[in-house]
Amino acid sequence: MSPIELNKRQEEILQIVKGNGPITGEQIADRLNLTRATLRPDLAILTMAGFLDARPRVGYFYSGKKPGQDITDTMNNMKVKDFQSIPVVVREDVSVYDAISQMFLDDVGTLFVVDKNSCLAGVLSRKDLLRTSLGNQDLNAIPVHIIMTRMPNITYCLRNDSLIQAANRLINQQIDALPVVEEQPEGYKVVGRLTKTNITRAFLSLSENHEL
Repeated sequence: MSPIELNKRQEEILQIVKGNGPITGEQIADRLNLTRATLRPDLAILTMAGFLDARPRVGYFYSGKKPGQDITDTMNNMKVKDFQSIPVVVREDVSVYDAISQMFLDDVGTLFVVDKNSCLAGVLSRKDLLRTSLGNQDLNAIPVHIIMTRMPNITYCLRNDSLIQAANRLINQQIDALPVVEEQPEGYKVVGRLTKTNITRAFLSLSENHEL
């Protein structure tokens, strides 16, 4: 695995913990004027990478990266395929109204749009659907391919990608979900989705096997 490249916010978190640890997630969030939920994926990445340690009812403290420890070995072996969820897909000719209904029925924040070959053609977010629903437009008459984000402007990951690298991609792009794809001759087949919830679940699984 290549060295982990931290983003600006993760570097700021490290500096805060270095100077004030042990410190709780809520206290870190207050210093950055962010919510605890916003920071949760960053804290999970920093902890899984060995930069931070965490203790229940105590908080986070700086430990420095520890390449030789078991926790890092476990982290290096974490793959997207081990934590991905089932994708929710719609066809590109589906109406905006039907897409909104699908999003609510499946309780997801992102829909992946596929073409006639069932390959990734676009992504629909809550914001895309909300923006289109404003006004007096007939949502049954608007196909989703008109409002979706199209390839090649879609950030995605592969099943065998490192979970840490995929998580950083998710955070750096400020999106809620990544399509997990499998390359085929006709395009990229959607085989899963990776969300911030999946990253948090990975963090919790790590804590079950190591003393965090």
